Amino acid sequence: MSEHPSTGPAAPVTERIPVDPPQVSNPATEVIGTGERASSAPATPSTPAAQAPVHPADAAYLPAVEPAAAPLPGEPGHGKPYVTIVLPCYNEGEHVLKEIDRITAAMNSSEFTYEVLCIDDASTDNTLEVLQQASRDYANIRVMPFRRNGGSGTARRIGTQQAHGEIVVWTDADMTYENERIPELVRILRDDPSYDQVVGARTTEEGTHKWARVPAKWLIRKIAEKLTNQTIPDLNSGLRAFRREVSLPYLRLLPPGFSCVTTITLAFLSNQHDVKYVPTSYAKRAGVSKFHFVRDAYRYILQVLRMVMYFDPLKVLMPPALWLIVIGVLKAVVDMVRHPFYFPASTVLLIVSGIMIGSLALLSDLVVRSRTGV
Repeated sequence: MSEHPSTGPAAPVTERIPVDPPQVSNPATEVIGTGERASSAPATPSTPAAQAPVHPADAAYLPAVEPAAAPLPGEPGHGKPYVTIVLPCYNEGEHVLKEIDRITAAMNSSEFTYEVLCIDDASTDNTLEVLQQASRDYANIRVMPFRRNGGSGTARRIGTQQAHGEIVVWTDADMTYENERIPELVRILRDDPSYDQVVGARTTEEGTHKWARVPAKWLIRKIAEKLTNQTIPDLNSGLRAFRREVSLPYLRLLPPGFSCVTTITLAFLSNQHDVKYVPTSYAKRAGVSKFHFVRDAYRYILQVLRMVMYFDPLKVLMPPALWLIVIGVLKAVVDMVRHPFYFPASTVLLIVSGIMIGSLALLSDLVVRSRTGV
């Protein structure tokens, strides 16, 4: 791929998306149909990224204001950026400006054209006012306010759909990740087309409930590694860069909460997209954490099982089915020795349950293999 020199400063744009899905196609926007699978090949830097349409369910989060027309290639202002940094913000007014300054400083010193898409997730503090002021002070800021709180997963999904860049970066606005290393992640994708995603794998844990998070995340990560047959240094890191065109078919699978990062990791790994992990540090967050240990840990486990079931149900269902059948057969042999030709109901139940679960596994696998889309 060729390098992408930075362009001059452009006028800030505060993006507003209409509630109803657009009925007339924008001539500057290539719409990808919901029934078609986007190409997994990385787009060339000279080709503008297609902007996905707003789903009616997602449109409910966005304000009913017509968006300002963005400058098109060849018109005054800058063309399509190479990188879009999606920055979800919820009650981050005290420190989000520091995060924006850190990100823009790193990107301005790099060779990439970029935009920072700041999504205000219906914050109850002054986050939106801070972002709107930042869009006037910084040349590469877009602001997308939500009418109601949708969660980090919803913000990242809509942000990725509305991104203009070929490479999308996810990160947080809480000062925890090394966002000054974003250009490093982007360079890996630019220089090595074999990778479709680069993840900043944390080497430390500084989150809340550390005593419980460390063993819980280790257990969930080991379950995911077993089910995907992949080594996963960090399953739910919030700092990652990936090719937008590759991610589009999987965006509809993202849950609204924190499990979205786990989902995009498993979706890529389950579909043979190479993921590279880069060790990175992790600082103590600024502000108040929105993570709820019991609720979100439970959702993480469910999401891991759901994603593997979606792509490879045999991995989840066949092992317990075989174990039930094996235990039932062994118990039947013991019962035969102790009481010839007498099999208790528990023995029959073990064997029948194993056969039923195994049959369900085969049927689920047949459905997955007959599916034409993702």
